[in-house]
Amino acid sequence: MFTKKLGIDLGTTNTLVFTPHKGIVCNEPSIVAVDVFSKKIIAVGKVAKKMLGKTPGEIEVRKPLKDGVVAEYYVTQAMLKYFISKALPFWNLVKPDVIISVPAGITSTERRAVVNAAMESGAKNAFVVKEPILAALGAGVPINSPSGNMIVNIGGGTSEIAIISLGGIVSFASVRIAGNKFDQAIADYLKKKYNLAIGEQTAEKIKIEIGAALPEPEVEKKEMKVKGRDLPSGMPRLVIINSDEIAEAIFSQLQEIAASIKQVFLHSPPELIADIMEKGIILTGGGALLRGMARFIEKVVGVPVYTTETPLFCVAKGTGIILEHLDLYKRTVFSKK
Repeated sequence: MFTKKLGIDLGTTNTLVFTPHKGIVCNEPSIVAVDVFSKKIIAVGKVAKKMLGKTPGEIEVRKPLKDGVVAEYYVTQAMLKYFISKALPFWNLVKPDVIISVPAGITSTERRAVVNAAMESGAKNAFVVKEPILAALGAGVPINSPSGNMIVNIGGGTSEIAIISLGGIVSFASVRIAGNKFDQAIADYLKKKYNLAIGEQTAEKIKIEIGAALPEPEVEKKEMKVKGRDLPSGMPRLVIINSDEIAEAIFSQLQEIAASIKQVFLHSPPELIADIMEKGIILTGGGALLRGMARFIEKVVGVPVYTTETPLFCVAKGTGIILEHLDLYKRTVFSKK
């Protein structure tokens, strides 16, 4: 029997595809390599990512999503078509119903672009659901209960902060500061402090391997050798950096995320805030994997913070839960707000 439903966590950095009974069947970078002259798609996902910073003039490596929304429509369409065909080999015979994650602050125009791109990529029907709702479901939160739950989902392009109750978002902030901005801050820091130029992939590798949100004790501090181009001479050069320097590099970005969490509290009913103080904040998304992230937020906000077991997969799992219980979450799926 062919699967007729798909859940897509359409992220700025990575796209995950979920199918009922199989779980996550695709987890690849949201990157496409395009021939500049013929406009032909050369590669998508993992293969395209390997080309970043290494292409000749006639090939461009593009990220068609910016800050969680469609920036290049036709490239996004081609990318979605690739991911759908990879998840469903017989999708030409059985067009699937698709649920796609979108940022909480998405506009009606941006929402329409996502739906149209999915439909033109081979979907029978396409529905969008806001990321905090999906992240909450994937983290095991009973979103339909009359109780407040706060989700902080730190992805690649956006950080989504929301208080959820009775199946809907009561108050939220969608901040365009997340993993990609951390990478940029690391690259800028090395340029300023060491006169060393590094590429996107190197900055991301530094974040993953030694990244930290807070300075660490001497015994836990991590170091890494970083290769790049010396700016004054233009020659290759190697420097050794540590996790405390990364905490310093991304400090202002982390502060902005924490400030947004405070703003969401300011615009929320006191009863729901009391619930959250009792239960704590739930942290999801790739940014939750940064060492010390939960402690940083807890220190600034003053509310306990808990990271889910598989923060990277919460949104994708949330699409799966909605697909399997569509009647229960019908109001959430068809909500236009």
